[in-house]
Amino acid sequence: MAYKVVNEFIDTHDNNTHYLVGEEYPKTGSKPTKKRIEELSKPHPEYKCVFIEEVKAEKKAKE
Repeated sequence: MAYKVVNEFIDTHDNNTHYLVGEEYPKTGSKPTKKRIEELSKPHPEYKCVFIEEVKAEKKAKE
């Protein structure tokens, strides 16, 4: 699955990698755990926002 960054953050679980809005998560070479993806996909208890969301593949319309 592919994810995109919706709120800028520094991933303290990945050598303090800095992610900007619109970037792909994870960056090349990183392999986050399912738990980490879930943490970033749900509202953070302190910051009250999500940091990544799943990119859903668009279905092409038949012409």
